[in-house]
Amino acid sequence: MDNAFAPLAGVRVIEMSHMIMGPSCGMFLGFLGAEVIKVEPPEGDKTRALTGMGRPFFPLFNRGKKSVRLDLKTEAGRAALDRLLGTADVFVENFRDQALARMGADPADLRTRFPRLILASHKGFLSGPYENRTALDEVVQMMTGLAYMTGPTGRPLRVGSSANDIMGGLFGALSVVAALRERDQTGAGRAIRIGLFENCLLLVAQHMVQFELEGRSPPPMPERDFSWPVYDIFDTNDDEQIFVGAVSENQWITLCTWLGLEGLLADPGLQKRMDQINARARTIPVFAAALRRYDRATLVAELERLGLPFSPIAKPADMYDDPHVMREGGMATSHLWTGETFRAPALPFEVDGTMLTGGGDVDAIGAHSAEILGALGMSEADIADAMGIAA
Repeated sequence: MDNAFAPLAGVRVIEMSHMIMGPSCGMFLGFLGAEVIKVEPPEGDKTRALTGMGRPFFPLFNRGKKSVRLDLKTEAGRAALDRLLGTADVFVENFRDQALARMGADPADLRTRFPRLILASHKGFLSGPYENRTALDEVVQMMTGLAYMTGPTGRPLRVGSSANDIMGGLFGALSVVAALRERDQTGAGRAIRIGLFENCLLLVAQHMVQFELEGRSPPPMPERDFSWPVYDIFDTNDDEQIFVGAVSENQWITLCTWLGLEGLLADPGLQKRMDQINARARTIPVFAAALRRYDRATLVAELERLGLPFSPIAKPADMYDDPHVMREGGMATSHLWTGETFRAPALPFEVDGTMLTGGGDVDAIGAHSAEILGALGMSEADIADAMGIAA
C-alpha cells in the first residue's frame, strides 16, 4: 500500500480461485491491507497462459498476492493446505464443492475444524434450482435480461467488460469485511456464498421494478423511451463523436443559446420539458447540424465551460492519455515475473483526499512457497513434496 489506510492489516486470506470473480475478491481485500496468499497447482493458475482478451486476467486481478505452489492431488499437498488454512482468517474460492473436497478443502469440513474461518465461496448461482449449473459472465447476462437490455431488439449483447465477475468479487470482499466485523464480536466465522447470477440480477433490478410498477417491459436501452430532451451522440466536423446531454430546463436554454438556436427557445410547442422530449424527432437533427459545425476539441472546451454534461467517445486505451486518469495516484504500476510492467487504475474512492493506489507486483508460480510453508515449520523436503517437486 502507498499510504496508511490498511484496515485489513493482519488479516490472512488464502485464495484458491481462477479467472476473475474469485481473484478480484482477493485483490480487493489485498488492496485494503490483507495478506493474500494464492494457492496454485504445480502448473500454475490456468489464466496465466491466456492470450488476447484473456491476457490481462491473471496479472490484473492477482496484483500484490503471494503465490504458494501446492500439488493438491497428493497427500503432502493437501496436508500443507490444511496447515495453511489453520493460520487463515478468510478462505476465498470459486470451485465446485466436489472439487474442493478432492483437494482437501471440503467447505462443511472446514467449517467444523476451523470455526473462526470465514469462507467466501464464489459460485455461478446461490442455493436453489440452478445451484449446480455451470455459469459464465455471458451466461448470466443472457439469463437475466442484461444482454437483452444492452443490444437492440433481436441482437442481445453482453456488456463490454467482465462487469459481473468484478462486481461479484466486490460483493465477496464486502461480505468478508462484514463477517470479519461480526467475528470481532462473536468469535465465529461464516460460510458466505456469492452468486454471479444474483449479482447480474441486481444489475437489471431497475428494469424489473419498472415492469413491476408500470406493468410493461422496457425496451432495450438503444431503443429506450427518452426522459431527456437531449441525450445523444453527435458527429463533429473533424469526424469524431461526442455525447451531449441537456436534461434540465436551464441546460436546454444554455445549449440552445450557445448554439444560436433561438428558434427552438421561442417555439411555443417547446416550452415544457415533456414537449421538448416528445419533439425529439424534429429537434435532435437541428442540434446535430449545429454541433457538427465544431471540432471535438472546441466542443469539449465549450461544453465544459457551460457546465453541460458531455463526453468524447473514447476507447479504453485512450485512458492512458486522459489527464484526470493519469493524475498523481490515479494509476499503479505493477511488475510481472516476466520483467514486463503494466499500469492499471487505482480503487475508485479516496480516503482523506487520497486514492488507494493498490497495485502490487505479480510473481512467478510458487514464488513464496518456501517462505510461507517454512514459517509453518515445514522442512525443505516436506515443502518440495507439497509442491509436487520430485526429489
